[in-house]
Formats: sequence, C-alpha cells, structure tokens
Amino acid sequence: MKVVNSLKSLKNRHRDCRLIRRRGRTYVINKTNPRFKARQG
Repeated sequence: MKVVNSLKSLKNRHRDCRLIRRRGRTYVINKTNPRFKARQG
C-alpha cells in the first residue's frame, strides 16, 4: 500500500479503483487488482 499526498492521480490508474473514507483516512481500493491500493493521511 502506498501512502501519498494526492489520490486523484492514483484513482485514474485503473477503472476499478474506488475512493473510500474510513476512520478519517482516505483509501483507494481495487478488488480486481489489489496492487493499486493507496492511502492518504
């Protein structure tokens, strides 16, 4: 999982990426290709 400042560019890497907010942190998750996981904050 990458920790990044901006998730907008990571969301556009794959069409299955979803932005999720959990416990005050923002995550990019991808069910089909878990290699694209990232988190902010």
